[in-house]
Amino acid sequence: MDLTLIVVLVIALALFFDFTNGFHDTANAMATPIATGAMKPKVAVALAAVLNLVGAFLSTEVAKTVSGGIIREGDGGVLITPELIFAGLIGGIVWNMVTWLLGLPSSSSHALFGGLIGAAIVGAGINTVDFTVVMSKVILPALIAPLTAGLVAFVSTKLAYAITRRHDGRPDGRDGFRYAQIFSSSLVALAHGTNDAQKTMGVITLTLISVGAQPVGTSPALWVVTACALAIALGTYMGGWRIIRTLGTGLTDVKPAQGFAAETSTAATILASSHLGFALSTTQVASGSVIGSGLGRRGSTVRWGTAGRIGIGWLLTLPSAALVGGLAALLAHAGAWGIAIDALAGIGVIAGIFWWSRRDEVSHHNVVSEVADSGRAVKIKRNPKPKRKVSR
Repeated sequence: MDLTLIVVLVIALALFFDFTNGFHDTANAMATPIATGAMKPKVAVALAAVLNLVGAFLSTEVAKTVSGGIIREGDGGVLITPELIFAGLIGGIVWNMVTWLLGLPSSSSHALFGGLIGAAIVGAGINTVDFTVVMSKVILPALIAPLTAGLVAFVSTKLAYAITRRHDGRPDGRDGFRYAQIFSSSLVALAHGTNDAQKTMGVITLTLISVGAQPVGTSPALWVVTACALAIALGTYMGGWRIIRTLGTGLTDVKPAQGFAAETSTAATILASSHLGFALSTTQVASGSVIGSGLGRRGSTVRWGTAGRIGIGWLLTLPSAALVGGLAALLAHAGAWGIAIDALAGIGVIAGIFWWSRRDEVSHHNVVSEVADSGRAVKIKRNPKPKRKVSR
């Protein structure tokens, strides 16, 4: 296949992955404010889209980790070909679509890394992958970040309820935190853009490096940053309503104060990791924060069955995406006809999943109504004004 054509195909597929990343991860920022009624669903996803777009321009450290860390390239390294990157992207996209259908907040980042690793190992050998970088900047952050975010959310929730103890027993649910959630969820959306959009920037940059169109070790070009920012923003605006439903109340019934604590913890963890170049899963961080906030609110119940199902999804993400990426690489390695089969099979799977999702559609019209027991948080009654005593 012509080199220019395969590069164009890889860039187009990478941008489509970025789009799926956007709607898959909208829940990270907006699930809790939607669940508590702090923002209307469509307003929330529109705000998240704008802030994802802005956040994508703020840093490129994570992009460098992807383009010049996980997969070796250049002098002394094994060059990965655009065909293998194409196969790896198919692995990431297929897993994103499957978990979206199931409403599982799995990691789009790990799906991408798994697909690339599987394709690279099958097509170019195990030495193509730098497992030291994988361990230090992917695996360890995946273990540490959710626990850290959960602990911070737990302490923050305890602190928030301790400071506002005078509201105990009142029906207003600490209404002021609903307005604070607009700020905290916006911060999460901005942080998400600084981390997740960069992974696709790194993939496109890796492709350009692999064909000699860009020097080794350079940062993503401005057009790459712009295209990826727009793709993830558009995906975010589409709204991953199934995952919003799971993360918003599938784990615990979120009240405004704990929602604010969870979002603040998520944003702080993601921003710190982006600064250090850690390509962590924002989904795992958000889930850990929600669980931590649920444990921090007295009387709250964490649904450990749902948490366990999500945890299994996390464990399966890397190997499953790697398996699909490896199978796609077997075909892609054969030439143009193999890439054509990969593309047709990928389109077929995506179309099939979308058709299946229409049988039980979740949208902005019903995502709030289907949230378990969130009415108490959404429909907040004001305290009646105290009656004045009439002196006789």
